[in-house]
Amino acid sequence: MTGDAGGDMLSWDESVFRDESVFEIDHVPETFRHRESQLESLKYALRPAVRGSRPLNTMVRGPPGTGKTTAVQKLFGELGARTDVRTVRVNCQVDSTRYAVFSRLFEGIFDYEPPSSGISFKKLFGQITDRLVEEDDVLVVALDDVNYLFYENEASDTLYSLLRAHEAHSGAKIGVIVVSSDLGLDVIDDLDTRVQSVFRPEEVYFPVYDATEIYDILFERAKRGFHDGVIGDAELERVADLTAESGDLRVGIDLLRRAGLNAEMRASKTIAEEDVESAYDKSKHVHLSRSLRGLSESERALVRVLAENDGERAGTVYEAFHEETDLGYTRYSEIINKLDQLGVIEAEYADVEGRGRSRELSLAYEAEAVLDRLE
Repeated sequence: MTGDAGGDMLSWDESVFRDESVFEIDHVPETFRHRESQLESLKYALRPAVRGSRPLNTMVRGPPGTGKTTAVQKLFGELGARTDVRTVRVNCQVDSTRYAVFSRLFEGIFDYEPPSSGISFKKLFGQITDRLVEEDDVLVVALDDVNYLFYENEASDTLYSLLRAHEAHSGAKIGVIVVSSDLGLDVIDDLDTRVQSVFRPEEVYFPVYDATEIYDILFERAKRGFHDGVIGDAELERVADLTAESGDLRVGIDLLRRAGLNAEMRASKTIAEEDVESAYDKSKHVHLSRSLRGLSESERALVRVLAENDGERAGTVYEAFHEETDLGYTRYSEIINKLDQLGVIEAEYADVEGRGRSRELSLAYEAEAVLDRLE
């Protein structure tokens, strides 16, 4: 379907999009459907903060693309607009150490970044809590993608500092929301016992959206993001079906945007099924793209080596990795564990004749898809 009639062709200054930002993954929608009970549970936990007390700590869990981050952003927006409660959401995929987390809190409270060097954690921590006590403010911290703190062995220290703040600095009122998309991670069990003794969170679970909910949400996005008549029922149903197969709403949102761009590339005013199908090849890897984006240079180097040596034994992969980065086996092993936890690779132990047990490494995605996204 490439030869549209003249009246169905876009002129050079026209677009199928009414508001393309609606299809950004971190866009917070005006209407947030099918998460009413989860929002109520979060509001219950945060209600003491509105009264000037420490809120209840909360653990938010659920698969990727189920609305966890949007729910937190929605509530933080409401708190900021209607109350004096301070809120800071930390993206732990980016800020994956205790110091980085507290630097982000400092920035959220003082509206400027702390010095990049020369300030100890103790001083940074003290300045944050002193300001909270001075202003008699309540701070709610959301550790989004907290699983990344666990991958870097920083979770226990970070949470311990936050949860004990009121003991170290009398009058400091801090509540914590931890958000995890890694269902294989047992947040409580994987914390130090010193943290377990003080961390008794309310639990809020976000299940995968069902097919009807997915269609509802995507319909709303399409209505706000596209001009009238750009996407038909059949095409939207196809987007919803592909999204349901993936189990990740972000796939569908990205798919709508890419399908719109494909239609524009054909200078068409309407999205055809071929636009959806060709867009899906890229949109289905939204989770992979996001995981790779948060990796350090050495971690990306190992993923590249794995993609180029897919199916090889860990020893062979290590040699290639060491040659490229000059890093030792300990760091190599740590990165393997992290990539395995992230779901980028699969690392399984197998018996090797004459060598005992060795890890077999394989990519969880096609090597070509991985290499494309490392460019």
